[in-house]
Amino acid sequence: ARESAARSMVLLKNDNNVLPFAKTVKNVVIVGPLGDSGDDIIGPWHGDGRGAEAITLLAGVRNQLPKAQVVHVLGCDAEGKKPLDRAAVSQAISGADVVIVAVGEKASMSGEASCRSSLDLPGEQTDLVRLVHDSGKPYAVALQNGRPLSLRWVAEKSPAILEAWFPGSEGGNAMADVLFGDSNPGGKLPISFPRTVGQCPIYYNYKNTGRPADLRDSYVSNYLDVPNDPQFVFGHGLSYTRFQIDGVKLSSPTIRPDGQITVTATVKNTGARAGDEVVQLYIRDRISSVTRPVRELKGFKRVALQPGESQQVSFDLGPRELGFYDLDMHWIVEPGDFDVFVGNSSKAKLGAASPWRLHTE
Repeated sequence: ARESAARSMVLLKNDNNVLPFAKTVKNVVIVGPLGDSGDDIIGPWHGDGRGAEAITLLAGVRNQLPKAQVVHVLGCDAEGKKPLDRAAVSQAISGADVVIVAVGEKASMSGEASCRSSLDLPGEQTDLVRLVHDSGKPYAVALQNGRPLSLRWVAEKSPAILEAWFPGSEGGNAMADVLFGDSNPGGKLPISFPRTVGQCPIYYNYKNTGRPADLRDSYVSNYLDVPNDPQFVFGHGLSYTRFQIDGVKLSSPTIRPDGQITVTATVKNTGARAGDEVVQLYIRDRISSVTRPVRELKGFKRVALQPGESQQVSFDLGPRELGFYDLDMHWIVEPGDFDVFVGNSSKAKLGAASPWRLHTE
């Protein structure tokens, strides 16, 4: 459970390598309504999980740093029923070496019959992050939530953000493993995080409008007040090391409708730590009889590499990946041009000589 939770976490942001925190710190302060809640860390969808037996973030950090002073201050609640106690938070973090801000959604805010009209951090949790930010203390935001959030100011200003979801009964230990470097995060977002709820629905595999936003400056499908793209895109996720993906090749520039080709690429760990990278393959059908998405995920592989190590990954493309249902609901593979993208998110750049053509004979 601990390993699975750590592998599922997504490092959304890590400016200036704030994370991982050094294990030599002597005073750690955890602030926020989700810092010591067993019921919330296991989330709404659990079987035999018991909140009283779950490892909270506070317990996990104490297990990680047995000689350090680790304390938790609530600061505010998650629902906005109690005002932010600025004095208590400021006093608690005044002597802190690092601060972990544990915010997000309670378990009761997700799951069945738990809709929200806003995707912002509920209650005064954003103000709590601002208060910690203004203190000048090194800090990271640790999110627990069941849906993508519109983080706005937090996403722009916070130096580090770890998305932990509802990590389960060993969640606190797993979060501590990631925050203090025992586990190198390698998870990727399975959903886009919007900048604001007004962008929803927002997803990577949308279909172009008749007036795409990059056509010109005005009278196109864009917003006046925010960019069109998400805050964090589908497939996004950082690491404590660096990876390079290149050498993308196609086994053939052409393919029959019932044929198959192989796409290969090389991924290399160019950093100083062991870590995981998720290599992702996307395609775009340029012209077809039925409108197609601007990009479609057709394969992904998680690769564990030591520093300096490289590995070749391969993906197969055939009728299952290149076809679609036509207007009569028949599965077909049309002749035409396809773009191939290989990278570490849905923003992967064009990775192969493209277009390459499908031939029907």
